Amino acid sequence: MEMLIEMPSPGESVTEAQIAKWFKASGDFVKKNEVLMELETDKASLEIVAEADGVLEILVSEGEVVPVGTILGKIAASSAPAAKSVASAPSVVQAAEVVPDLKSFQSPAVKRISEEEKIDTSKISGSGKDGRVTKSDVLEAVAKPLATPEKSPVVSGNRVERPVALSMMRKRIAQRLKEVQNTAAILTTFNEVDLTEVMEIRQKYKDRFKEKHGANLGFMSFFTKAVIEGLKRFPGVNSEWRDSQIVYKDYYDIGVAVSTEKGLVVPVIRNAETLSLAGIEKEIVRLANRARDGKLSIEEMSGGTFTITNGGVFGSMLSTPILNSPQTAILGMHTIQKRPVALGDQVIIRPMMYLAVSYDHRVIDGREAVQFLVTVKECLEDPSRLLLEI
Repeated sequence: MEMLIEMPSPGESVTEAQIAKWFKASGDFVKKNEVLMELETDKASLEIVAEADGVLEILVSEGEVVPVGTILGKIAASSAPAAKSVASAPSVVQAAEVVPDLKSFQSPAVKRISEEEKIDTSKISGSGKDGRVTKSDVLEAVAKPLATPEKSPVVSGNRVERPVALSMMRKRIAQRLKEVQNTAAILTTFNEVDLTEVMEIRQKYKDRFKEKHGANLGFMSFFTKAVIEGLKRFPGVNSEWRDSQIVYKDYYDIGVAVSTEKGLVVPVIRNAETLSLAGIEKEIVRLANRARDGKLSIEEMSGGTFTITNGGVFGSMLSTPILNSPQTAILGMHTIQKRPVALGDQVIIRPMMYLAVSYDHRVIDGREAVQFLVTVKECLEDPSRLLLEI
């Protein structure tokens, strides 16, 4: 009895995925619920597990991009690995003779492209497992004559260049960022905030806060609360341009940009206005951990109304963040630096941070963007405003 491993549908808007990694090889015995492979879509990664014990046969190689529903492999039902001994060697050789020729197998994407472009795949040197021709092999053959030497590092003296194929996630990030630049009228306004009060509160209550709530009292919860207060006062900042209409959101789903090895992802804190400082901190930690482990679901990254990005954790002094489409605005946090500040007739050293808000001028004007940022600044410089909502 064979069990087919089918490419699942990761989400409503996802139609294909790339085989990022097989954790097992053809011929390996696998156990039920054991992780077999990792798929990568343009939004997230997901793992595929074995649904039964048996021997694995891989049909689609690492690096190939295949549509939903493609058969990725098979599991031949078996209760235990086959015993290995010298006496059984002849039967093993005999069994190998009837194994399908994996080199000649072609995925649906390879067949479609080779037929459309009239490419003879037998003349292509496959880079997939067992010498199989992958989608990228066919696309490369379309782009240049078959006689062109295989791509290799470009060496000049002792310097080496290493071409690396883009992942689906990186391609999608590039596409989305370019799309928003081409469609939105992006401007950025700046301000600076004195974080003395926030830092004093954190220093005074951080131990009791962690003891009671089991979470650290960080900066992001204060910034999230301040942003929500600003969005309530200036609802245009919490809206989006949709089909020649401006759609206002009466809820606050705040995206928090997280940097991972595979690229920047933006998990969303749902209904952030209903959460306490502790609730926000716990949700940020949960989402950030899932992001870095590559386990975020598409639902956890969809539907945000406003985004906060913190380049300060990498030492950024000032930047102009790019919009997270289709949102109208994004807040950029930066590094905290002690600087001399004039207070009345005195010059005092204060922990200061530059803030930046990039916004879509099609949706809101400078007045709204500037006043929104001033509201965020005032709430952070006097955190009691967050409690009183003034």
